[in-house]
Parts: sequence; structure tokens; C-alpha cells
Amino acid sequence: MPIHIQSYYSGFPSEFTTENYSVIVWKGSGFFSVDEINYAYKGYNILFLSPYQKLKLFSETGENISILLFHGDYYCIEYHKEEVACNGLLFNNIYLNPAIELSKESYEYILELFNHIKKEESEQHPFSESIIKTYIQLILALASKQKSNIDHNITPNGKLANKNAAKFQKLLETHYKNEKELSFYSDKLSITNNTLSKAVKKEFNKTPTRLINERIILESKKLLHLTYRSVKEIASELGFTDEFYFSRYFKKSVGCSPKNYRKKVGVSVVAKMSI
Repeated sequence: MPIHIQSYYSGFPSEFTTENYSVIVWKGSGFFSVDEINYAYKGYNILFLSPYQKLKLFSETGENISILLFHGDYYCIEYHKEEVACNGLLFNNIYLNPAIELSKESYEYILELFNHIKKEESEQHPFSESIIKTYIQLILALASKQKSNIDHNITPNGKLANKNAAKFQKLLETHYKNEKELSFYSDKLSITNNTLSKAVKKEFNKTPTRLINERIILESKKLLHLTYRSVKEIASELGFTDEFYFSRYFKKSVGCSPKNYRKKVGVSVVAKMSI
């Protein structure tokens, strides 16, 4: 299934996950969880999931849900990331809410684009694939623009309000491959584990330990999808001395082994172009 539009009018699955990239649009109020992290929502919403992320959605108003699914072989996020600025903003950012609240006009426009995609998918004329990719690119670019504006306005300078949380984020991006213990980061900041945990939880809605795990898994997924390196090589790069321990670590978080993840998600055209 390279691309598909899926609609739920009732009975949304208790847990939704797929090997595809997913763009989910709905309205109403309630809460959803992505990989067991809860977020409240209201109004008009759009959510972005990368392969094998787990979604649970609990609507208080029972509104319709529309999902655009596309495989990385059909539309390569990494290949087009500079055109739509979405790779690290919409799909692959562990620090941000994966959803955006839309205006009614934007919501209706994106649903209209979904309908255009569905029409092109059914017609299957020679230009359908190019037209569909243009629609996907437009959806991602519009959402990236709005999310960038929202996140920049969190503080006057677009910076995190909590200094300890900001410093932790910077340290994590530098040391996550080799330092997986919370105490390393709290020692670096000269604060207790508890103080760091409270600051990070308040800023990101996740514990530091959870963010360490998610950062490792995110890089694992990228290396499996964007390179031809073996699982053993990837494990070593991420600071695991035992390939089998890394595979168990990955499977516990993602739900499948690194080898199966690569098999289902595929190897990106970016990796193929670098050979």
C-alpha cells in the first residue's frame, strides 16, 4: 500500500500503528496518546506519525477521522525535507507535541486536498503519481509553516522557558549515543535527578529517561531507514556493545526487531543515492 486515504466515522481502532507515514485529521475534543504519552486536544487537529508509532485516540464528541497513509518509497520525507521543512518538525521531533491545532479554514482545505488525492488515486492516469506527491508536499509545507510559527511563539525568542530543560536537551543531543543514565545529565548540570526530572517533565511532558530512550530509538530508525549499515554496526554506533541487547532494546520500544523494521519500512532512496 504505497498511499491510501482511510476514514473512520465510528469505531476508531483502540490502537493504531502502521509501517507507513500517517497524517491524521479530525475535529472535536478529548485526548490522544502517541507511544503512551498523553496529549489533550480540542477544535480542528492534524497529527503526524512516523512508521511504527502507536496512536490511541479518545474522542469525547465522536467526530470523523481521516488518515492519509503513504510509504517512504512513495514519498520520501528525507529527500524532500528542505522543500517542505518537515522532517525534524512534523515527524521526527521527540521534544514537540506531534499534533497541531488548525483553523477551521485550514482544516477544511486539508480535507479537500485529501479528497483530491483520493480522486487521483482512483483515476490512475499517467500523471496521478506526480499530482498526488504535489498534494502531499503542499499538506506538509502548510503544516510545517504553522507548527514553526506556534513553536517559535512559546517564548519571545522561541527558546525553552526552563533553563535546566534547555541544557538537558542540548546535552542529550551531544551525548545520547554514549550516555544513557539519568545521573550523567544531572551531574553535568549540578542538580539532583529529581530536580532535573521535574524540570524536563514540565517542559516536554516526558521524563528525562523517556527522552533518552526516544532519542536512541529515533536515531536507530534513521540509521535503519537511511543507510545500509548492518544491525551490528548500528548497535555499535549507538553505544551498544551487544548487538542482541540492542535488538531487544529496540523491539521493546518499537514492537518489532530492527531487521523487521527495515524490512517493512524499507531503505530510503537517500541511502540508495549515496552508494
